[in-house]
Amino acid sequence: MATSVKVNGIEFQPRLFINGEFVEASDKATFNVINPATGEISCKVPEATEDDTNLAVSAAKAAQPSWAALDPTKRGAYLKKLAALIRENKSTLAHLEAISMGVPLSHYFHADAGADELDYFSEAWPHIQGQSSVNTPGFVTMTFRQPFGVVACIIPWNAPVYFFAAKAAAALITGNTVVLKSSEKAPLAVAYAAELIAKAGFPPGVFNVLSGHGVPSGRCLARHMDVRALCFTGSSRTGKLIQEEAAKTNLKSVTLELGGKSPAIIFDDANIEQALSATMTSILLNSGQVCIANSRLYVHKSVAPQFIEAFTQRMAAVQGGDPLDAQTQMGPQADEVQYRKIMSYIEEGKKSGTLAVGGHGKLDSTTKTKGYFVEPTVFLDTPEDARIMKEEVFGPVLNINTFETEEEVVAKANDTEFGLYAAVFTKDISRAMRMAKALESGYVAVNCSSPTMGKDLPFGGYKGSGQGREGRLYSMDHFLEVKSVIIKLDEARL
Repeated sequence: MATSVKVNGIEFQPRLFINGEFVEASDKATFNVINPATGEISCKVPEATEDDTNLAVSAAKAAQPSWAALDPTKRGAYLKKLAALIRENKSTLAHLEAISMGVPLSHYFHADAGADELDYFSEAWPHIQGQSSVNTPGFVTMTFRQPFGVVACIIPWNAPVYFFAAKAAAALITGNTVVLKSSEKAPLAVAYAAELIAKAGFPPGVFNVLSGHGVPSGRCLARHMDVRALCFTGSSRTGKLIQEEAAKTNLKSVTLELGGKSPAIIFDDANIEQALSATMTSILLNSGQVCIANSRLYVHKSVAPQFIEAFTQRMAAVQGGDPLDAQTQMGPQADEVQYRKIMSYIEEGKKSGTLAVGGHGKLDSTTKTKGYFVEPTVFLDTPEDARIMKEEVFGPVLNINTFETEEEVVAKANDTEFGLYAAVFTKDISRAMRMAKALESGYVAVNCSSPTMGKDLPFGGYKGSGQGREGRLYSMDHFLEVKSVIIKLDEARL
């Protein structure tokens, strides 16, 4: 049975939210949520079974026709109410994320960002527009844009409340009903957000929330014949499995936002201080557990000594700490699995490159900490074909290499199966435009780096970083089918 956790004086027991009711898993099974800063159990959370997942989809399917028929301003009103409740409870949500996946309170923006998405989509319904035409003689033609029906949202653990809000809001305002599954690494804040769904008064079955691992609940959603669209953010490996299951069953529409190995390129005319600040923020945000983190830096040879000296000094000064402490700069890794994976890459990186900073994990040190802390780590002069240069580490680990020409650095930056985000630092606008065109990446930033993004721009990756685009109106497109209608006209009677 799920256990409760006390946050801000409130006793909270995470449960599944199915058809407007809070329930335990049908077989009463649970899994432990571990505080990554201490290694202690925060609480036990329900593990949704296949039966629970089927029940949630069935409830969503039953609720969808009346939800789609509802005046869109009324659908939007539910989203606005949920946004307000998330803002009111952001302190509790921040605490729950800190004790489940380690994001420091001082860096917590997920609730505000998620509420902004809900507010935006609550008023975005006028953009659900078809087209009409008289270009076919004797006919009037038009298109309808209509909801798919039941949508599954499988969200990641690195910013759960933001993804909870952004993905579900786009699906809900377009008339779909939702079954959302949180990650087993960070289910607490999402389970609490389910309480806010109930408080916002959503009709039963419209918005369902499950917790659990990829198997069984995630796999069940990917396979389910009544789920007609699915959006997923997470690892490339899991994304491929979801696509495979969807293809084997009902060919549901799938949008995937997957991993990255993002390059940042610093030219000799760059503002060095600007580049230092932006690239360091990018790799340390959320302890490096961000798909768009710039984990590969390419610095022009003429400015490399200056840049590397300043960068390594600043990285060495960063200390991990308790995410509940307002002074903490960087929290732990999300769990032991993540910690062990990062440390294995670091050990391999020591064999292929030159370790300049860090390289240690606190869990395995002589200190008695039980937390999953990894030191900010920098490698220099790593061969481009090394595993650590090719694969996503998803931690505070960065490689710095040098270059001399544009052609050389473009070839190095593009030599990866990922293509989610890239950054270029230069004062030459013509060079910036050449680089933006040449880089094989869904997003290119000039004189800034991740997480900087435009709210009205599409977000998604080239190559193995995913398929489809998300972000505001682009997200709505994913949740709308297009139907063509042709109407024959009677001949005119004069």
